[in-house]
Amino acid sequence: MSASQLTLRIAFSSLRGMTVTLARELLQLCGSEAQFFAMEERHLRQITQSKARIYSAEYRQRKLALAEAEELYIHANKVRPLYFTDPDYPANLLDCEDAPLMLYAIGSCNLNQARCLAIVGTRHATAYGQEFTRRLVDDLSRKVSNLVIVSGLAYGVDIAAHRAALAAGVPTVAVMATGSNSIYPADHRSTAIDMVRQGGMLLTEYGSEAAVHKGNFVARNRIVAGMCDCLLVVESAAKGGALITANLAVGYNRDVFALPGRVNDRYSDGCNRLIACGAAQLITGANDLCAAMRWPVIDAPSPSSPTLPMPLNNDETLIVNTLDKLDEASLSQLSAATGFAVSKLMSTLIDMEFRNLVISLPGARYRKP
Repeated sequence: MSASQLTLRIAFSSLRGMTVTLARELLQLCGSEAQFFAMEERHLRQITQSKARIYSAEYRQRKLALAEAEELYIHANKVRPLYFTDPDYPANLLDCEDAPLMLYAIGSCNLNQARCLAIVGTRHATAYGQEFTRRLVDDLSRKVSNLVIVSGLAYGVDIAAHRAALAAGVPTVAVMATGSNSIYPADHRSTAIDMVRQGGMLLTEYGSEAAVHKGNFVARNRIVAGMCDCLLVVESAAKGGALITANLAVGYNRDVFALPGRVNDRYSDGCNRLIACGAAQLITGANDLCAAMRWPVIDAPSPSSPTLPMPLNNDETLIVNTLDKLDEASLSQLSAATGFAVSKLMSTLIDMEFRNLVISLPGARYRKP
């Protein structure tokens, strides 16, 4: 029984060392993926002039067997394969020599009819970074059409960017370092589900059976950098994954922006250095980004009569007064100070966060805006 086109594409894209350039050369030599896998090893080595392992008959047959299993998983779980020759494959990525041949997507976001802004930064995002991210995305959502926010679903700046997009009604894409069968970190599973439901996407180059390696998290940075039109580093220490992503974006000729911070702030050090060496443009808000990217700004509607803020109930007033005294507090501190059970406190805080009455910080800590 001959393999399906999808099986052939999955197998071909999973060949070790495969790049877009090599794939195009092989397809030109062989004619198609089907002929590549059907060709005798001797003939294949003769036309490629190579002794590489990927041309052995045994290796190719093993890749086909794994690909058949992956195809079954894809159909059973409604995963959307994006092959490098497909029109839905992110066109920006094709500019990058190290782009993956196959991407696996959950969600329906159109990546080629969008202005893709990647937002990255430290896992240890401060209130300054989180609030800037929220305000920037909210402002851009009213100024820019077809906006998509791209990030990596990690703690800190990444998840702040995704949640800011959800709150602003903007599609957001998470580039994952795991297969589509696994959400990492698990704490962000509910956010990932909301992203798909609200027109966003979960995107990965890894199949369902791929083992998770530390290197996957660095490798996925090239997809974040390559698929975007521009990239923003919100906060970063002197070293970190965000700076790796920024350097990749520079190499791909993407516009890079960075949020400046105080010189003695650890998680502004990387951003300040990017700006100082000319690798990134300083950004203070949405207008800076729109001007630099020459994105047309949507005319804002005439302001209507101002709406009065919803009054605080007794529970919310007690929480706000407590934060006035403590400035910043953990869930346990708030529970002790207010006398509320943690379950009641969490549901109240979530509602208050949506109304911009409190800001959630890493480590289940809260403060006023």
